[in-house]
Amino acid sequence: MSRTLMVQGTTSDAGKSALVTALCRAIRRRGVSVAPFKPQNMALNSAVTVDGGEIGRSQAVQAQACGLEPHSDMNPVLLKPNTDQGAQVILQGRSVGNMAATDYHAYKRRARAVVLESHGRLAAAHRVLVVEGAGSPAEINLRENDIANMGFAEAVDCPVILVADIDRGGVFATLVGTVELLSASERARLAGFVINRFRGDPELLRPGLEWLSERTGIPVLGVLPYLQGLHLEAEDSLSNAVQSRAGELRVICPALPRISNHTDLDALRLHPQVDCRLIGPGQAIPPADLMVLPGSKSVRADLAWLREQGWEAAIQRHLRYGGKLLGICGGYQMLGRELHDPLGVEGPAGSSPGLGLLDMETRLAPDKQLRRVEGELLPERVRAEGYEIHCGVSEGPALGRPLLELAGQPEGARSADEQIRGSYLHGLFDAAPAREALLRWAGLARVEELDYQALREANIDRLADCVEQHLDWTRLDALLGLER
Repeated sequence: MSRTLMVQGTTSDAGKSALVTALCRAIRRRGVSVAPFKPQNMALNSAVTVDGGEIGRSQAVQAQACGLEPHSDMNPVLLKPNTDQGAQVILQGRSVGNMAATDYHAYKRRARAVVLESHGRLAAAHRVLVVEGAGSPAEINLRENDIANMGFAEAVDCPVILVADIDRGGVFATLVGTVELLSASERARLAGFVINRFRGDPELLRPGLEWLSERTGIPVLGVLPYLQGLHLEAEDSLSNAVQSRAGELRVICPALPRISNHTDLDALRLHPQVDCRLIGPGQAIPPADLMVLPGSKSVRADLAWLREQGWEAAIQRHLRYGGKLLGICGGYQMLGRELHDPLGVEGPAGSSPGLGLLDMETRLAPDKQLRRVEGELLPERVRAEGYEIHCGVSEGPALGRPLLELAGQPEGARSADEQIRGSYLHGLFDAAPAREALLRWAGLARVEELDYQALREANIDRLADCVEQHLDWTRLDALLGLER
């Protein structure tokens, strides 16, 4: 019989994604078939699944922890915000269109059926499911038709672990406050607390832990230490993006309001020779060797923001001084002469002038391209791989000088002077051969090796080691129906 255990948090970024990843790897180490699940995710960092769908990137990382290929059932509802009040709604990997927040709230009944269908399929295939909540269960304004937290837990009748981040401060208040805002049946579902990101001597915390258990009647399953330098691909927030180190090659990227898949830069931020920085609104645009225009969920709106922030003039100056420019997905579309959105796929219908750096035009359409691909980077002819997630089709003379050859077909574009490159391919820097070639193109004469995939695995193992050491596995085994 399959067992489901849910991890909820007192706040966003309490550590839910990391704890689910760690539990998945720790359970897998014991030879138990385990899979991750997140009923509803709101994120602009996504991944392409083995069945040709789209899910949140955190669930793709958790699938990796389980030794599985990511599948659309692991995150049946994905919301990709394209404004402050609306989002593209993706069910079981496929877009069903854009909805305002109020419209989606009414749509949750339909989404609930999809969530339970996907959960049922995964439960039939795996002995254990570790489920990640979203935000906080104490968001009482969202309780009606809830599918993300306690509404889901009650629907499938599973126990819940509540995690809180002590590094933010007020950990006892957030835990007790969350419990107080739950209904009696929801409180009865809480099987334990986990306190995350603790710095210091755990003995100093013990009186507080004893008080917390006495006050709520809920046990503390463990206190997880703050792990310095941990790298786990961010679910969405730029604040969780890995910080770069000082390096000889300077790379800058605008932190677009609707930036998507900024994990494209993770391998650069972790590279010992690269100083890779995200430049936010109002910040000075520093000189660099390479500028990267990233993906965007609202390309025309983000291009207007770029112009308001002075990036167009900065890009022209950068190119005059011999700098290199790379556009990825939405950033690639910005490089052309025109951007057309006649059906309002990403916002108000209309057209916008592009940066005019590549002789091409892009037209957005409702059908989304979702595929994982591999091939060669041109002109170096080295292995490249990645994934495409986009609604646009680009056409024009610039495509006559492609950047990639994927499954025998040309993709992307290069300027005649080789200063500018663009592609729809996310993950360009993840594989070593393409990354090293791109860094040499950007100005590094000698590129040091970085095994990014091994680094990702090592950090997942580090998380698993942490939960194996610091959590009460006697209680967890009972919740999971496992025996030591």
